[in-house]
Amino acid sequence: MRLATALRWIIFGMSLLPFIVLTLGAVNNSLGPDPADTLIQETGEWTFRFLLLSLSITPLRNLGAGPRVFPYRRTFGLFALFYASLHFLIYLLFLLQLRWSEISEDILERPYITVGFTAYLILVLLGVTSVKRMMRRLGRYWKPLHKLVYLVNILALIHLSWILRTDLTEAVIYASILLPLLAYRVYKYYIGKTSRQFHSSTSS
Repeated sequence: MRLATALRWIIFGMSLLPFIVLTLGAVNNSLGPDPADTLIQETGEWTFRFLLLSLSITPLRNLGAGPRVFPYRRTFGLFALFYASLHFLIYLLFLLQLRWSEISEDILERPYITVGFTAYLILVLLGVTSVKRMMRRLGRYWKPLHKLVYLVNILALIHLSWILRTDLTEAVIYASILLPLLAYRVYKYYIGKTSRQFHSSTSS
């Protein structure tokens, strides 16, 4: 029990580390010639990294990592929401400078912002419904709802690729991680469907 608690705190601390580093960089003015751009890019990439970490938990468990890793799927998902919220807040503060009248115009007229904002809204919905009380309230609708995380990952990859259009190296790396994770889900879905059809035909 003590080991599990210690591991939980270690993972929590490591997940907060990028935020601490970025905060210290902003305070010390060591984020380069355009700190706002650095903050936007870094918080966006950390959002996607935590989304990928959350998505990787189920395959790791199924491949023998054991049940100990499973609780961290929610942890990584909530940290993805945390960094996505920072990403959006920095965009509002430093790029739009709180010009509220321009928010809807930006979202509607810039496709990469439309995609990113859509992903953020879905992520907020998933975060709000991740607590046990909401799981009980939603019942059988909870799992289908939380499968929207796959869409969030795809939208996040598109958003990132649009931002890094001059150098797609990082986007290609992220895609090479995301696509196998999604392919694994598709494989498990069809294996399960085939198995159910087989058992249904043999029992009839």
